[in-house]
Amino acid sequence: MTNTAPCKIRPETWISLFLILITFATYARVGTFDFDNYDTARYIYENNQVKNGISGEGLRWAFTTTSASNWHPITWLSHMLDVQLFGLNPGAHHLTNLLFHIANSILLFLIFSKMTGNIWPSSLIAALFAIHPLHVQSVAWLAERKDLISTFFGLLAIWCYLRYTQRPRVYRYVPVFVFFILGLMAKPMIVTLPFVLLLMDYWPLRRYQIGYPRQNFSCGPPPTPTGIHLFLEKIPLFIVAAASCMVTVYAQTSGGAVSSIGSYPLHVRLLNALVSYASYIGKTFWPAKLAVFYPHPGYWPLWQILASALVVAATTVIALIFIKSRPWFIVGWLWFLGTLVPVIGLVQVGTQAMADRYTYVPLIGIFIVLSWGLTELVKHSMIGRWKTAVFAAVVLGVLLSVTWKQIGYWKNSITLFERALEVTENNYVAHNNLGHRLMELGKTEDAIKHYRNALALNPSFETAHLNLGFIYSSQGELNQAIYHYSKALEINPDYAVAYNNLGNALYRLGQSNKAIPNYLKAIKINPDYAEAYNGLGAALIRQGDVKGAVNCFKKAISINPDYHGAQTNLKNTLRALKKGSS
Repeated sequence: MTNTAPCKIRPETWISLFLILITFATYARVGTFDFDNYDTARYIYENNQVKNGISGEGLRWAFTTTSASNWHPITWLSHMLDVQLFGLNPGAHHLTNLLFHIANSILLFLIFSKMTGNIWPSSLIAALFAIHPLHVQSVAWLAERKDLISTFFGLLAIWCYLRYTQRPRVYRYVPVFVFFILGLMAKPMIVTLPFVLLLMDYWPLRRYQIGYPRQNFSCGPPPTPTGIHLFLEKIPLFIVAAASCMVTVYAQTSGGAVSSIGSYPLHVRLLNALVSYASYIGKTFWPAKLAVFYPHPGYWPLWQILASALVVAATTVIALIFIKSRPWFIVGWLWFLGTLVPVIGLVQVGTQAMADRYTYVPLIGIFIVLSWGLTELVKHSMIGRWKTAVFAAVVLGVLLSVTWKQIGYWKNSITLFERALEVTENNYVAHNNLGHRLMELGKTEDAIKHYRNALALNPSFETAHLNLGFIYSSQGELNQAIYHYSKALEINPDYAVAYNNLGNALYRLGQSNKAIPNYLKAIKINPDYAEAYNGLGAALIRQGDVKGAVNCFKKAISINPDYHGAQTNLKNTLRALKKGSS
């Protein structure tokens, strides 16, 4: 009889299970949440291509469209796959987001554990990442699926890079390159990955040195006297990053997401970037008054600018002072500063001053500093091991409770935007989106009030004009509707929905000859606009062009096979043609 030694479970396994448990327990109720109306409509439930699930036409569209002012085919395909598997069940879509977040948390732990050989600070980084309140927006907002997927592929690229550093070979470099491309095809936020890899070459991989002693390391070849070859080996990644930047600028400019230089002068954008850096740090340590949208104030108070400059400058000086003895500080700080560059507002995309979702990857840098800082205190006996563990547990518990509460605001559009109005000022986007949901619930007077509040705060907010026009149109006040649609088009001449809705209003007034040019403009801007083709077909019938109308109805159905209005119009038109020829 032989004795069999019991199988010993590695600490990494227990920690991974803990991360799964704590993250799932914190976020599980997102599986009961509704679709919100903040971009989720155009990403999922009002997107005809996505609603059709996986299809040949959908694949072509995903790789060629710049819809939503982005080129991110992997993100589109993920939403299509969700629809293919779960239909338009919002809870299932939310749980997919959660699964990506759990996977990212585990990958982050395994990466730092492997790089440093130090399990406990690595686990703290992952735990902070998993449950920090600033990450709620990335997980609970379905339109931000792209953040989760791009980070997932970015972390896989880092994991493969670790294998490459152990034994540099071309075939080991290829997966790094491929995963980086896939991440960029989900969201270009990870465009800074080559710089992150250079930081990791310094610490913890220690593939080169900047003035601190040669030490043992868990990954990578012996340190080299120069980092030039480390930069050269990343040139393929830099080339891809540059290409991604050009595609992104094109997509966002063509989609109208990039504000003009005149709207936000350079000095305003620079100061906003400075204040945003300090604000992100503040919200990391005191995550209060979080909102789905933070309006851009235009100009910041002088005291806030000076305080922000002091925080950023002082932290940078401290990091440089400790560059020899505590390299993790400078790496974590530069990770935070550098990975925020694409979204810090130097190129103003959208009208927000900052956004919680932008911290999904950058906060890892702050977590590095915090986790290794605690380890340093224990190492020098400045604080006991057990006291450190208790302190970390208390911090995680507090963060978990704040995150739990913050998640609740994402239950639906009402709770989400009421909270935004509660904790922010001059939030015209929150007024507009709250009004939109109230309109859907039939509370038109309350909706009109919020739309007018939005326009009072921002008279150039074309979406509020569009929504007011829609309400007036539904109430039969077509001249009022036409006024607001026209105002929306004065602000944004490339607003396809406004052209379509203006065409509808003119059609209902019996002015088909004026409606047709508006439908055509809507189609020119958005060639896949099924509703515009349907409206154009109806207007052409009134003008006597029945064959042209038939083609329009068929085109609308080819774009959206479930478009019952176009199907009915086509059937009636063909029936009339048949009667006329008999």
